[in-house]
Amino acid sequence: MATPREQEAADYLRKHKIIELMDNLTSMLFFYRPERPNEFLITQLEQLRVSKMRSLDCPSLFNDTNLDAVLGILDPTNQGHITFVQYKEALTTLGIEKFNECPEGVAKDKISQETFKREAKEGLQRSSATFISK
Repeated sequence: MATPREQEAADYLRKHKIIELMDNLTSMLFFYRPERPNEFLITQLEQLRVSKMRSLDCPSLFNDTNLDAVLGILDPTNQGHITFVQYKEALTTLGIEKFNECPEGVAKDKISQETFKREAKEGLQRSSATFISK
């Protein structure tokens, strides 16, 4: 059982989404492995601040090249689409918890590459923005 001080600290972290922020920054450090990690972190935090002020996209760990690589794995014969199960698994693997459960093409179980990339980008932006208080 947590002490009142521990509960207060946990509430503070939850309220200000500090854990999500630290998880995102740590992931970016491991992914990019910058020569100057302190400067890199400062730059990322500045970009978050600017994106909040100007309603711009938040810095994200994944870009178009990464999403193309995911699609290359899911659609190795380049049919131009993936199944709904692949779509859900890929988005979940990318760390996207909330995504469109009825994307374009779900009725035919053929989610186009364009739809997947759009949904992934939107989900990644929502995930990256979760720790930014509006």
